[in-house]
Amino acid sequence: MSDTVQHLAIQKLAIVGAGMIGASWAALASAHGVAVFAYDPNPEAEARFLAHVERARTQLTELGLTGAGAVSFSSDLATALAGAGFVQENGPENEAVKRKLLAEIDALLPADAIIASSTSALVRSAIVADCARPERIVVAHPFNPPHLVPLVEIVGADADVVARAADFYRSLGRRPVVLNREMPGHIANRLASALYREAVHLVEQGVASVADIDAALCNGPGLRWALMGPHMTYHLGGGEGGIAGYLAHLGPSQVRRWQSLGNPSLDAEVQAKIVAGVAEEAAGRSIAELEERRDEGLLALLKARTLVSD
Repeated sequence: MSDTVQHLAIQKLAIVGAGMIGASWAALASAHGVAVFAYDPNPEAEARFLAHVERARTQLTELGLTGAGAVSFSSDLATALAGAGFVQENGPENEAVKRKLLAEIDALLPADAIIASSTSALVRSAIVADCARPERIVVAHPFNPPHLVPLVEIVGADADVVARAADFYRSLGRRPVVLNREMPGHIANRLASALYREAVHLVEQGVASVADIDAALCNGPGLRWALMGPHMTYHLGGGEGGIAGYLAHLGPSQVRRWQSLGNPSLDAEVQAKIVAGVAEEAAGRSIAELEERRDEGLLALLKARTLVSD
């Protein structure tokens, strides 16, 4: 057993919802030596789940993660939850479904177990409304695929539960960020949505092709953003004066750019332009091929990058 597992209070992780996100979490936990028991009511889920876990485990070995926590599957929720100290729920992005599912999980677990719900846009206060112990439930939103992308956004009501959840994710090599209050879209999706709104605006206005807009991001600011966030980026942009110097001297230019940003529609014409542009950029490569290239790139970045702020 690895040192990571020896100091963990959580020895069994239950995965509720065994799609690609659930399989990614299962592979990551298993690679850190944590036992995993997954649940999904879909009779076809098990084979797909195990195949995704195997593929992700192969990728994780490239990062030196060779733990061998057992991975099991059940179509019975109570069986999957038995003995779990932490539950990662990855059900459909539907408020009514999550409310019902979280209430069922809550009723089956002892009081000291933590329940983490993955949702990109739903707010915690709504999805825990039917739970008897809502204080032990956090929102824990990863970025796809979570076994490679370290970010986990956490929203909770109990500071101790939030701290314990963050510690667990850190033990899996993740980088948790904690929101002081709930917000639709949390942090990262709001930032991504703001940028994508302008990317769509540039397409709508005919400023550049879809491929060139994508290239401008990943060959320019995207490289820096893999190492540091926007505040630290502009801190360095201020030279010797740092962020204070940047805001004093170049802040007005930021305001002018904000004022010129667009508010595009996503009507049929704009959607058709985006779809055609993405097809041209993809150049005939399938979704599976593009995902493979993405994951290869993520692995290379994770091996090579040094975070400036850490």
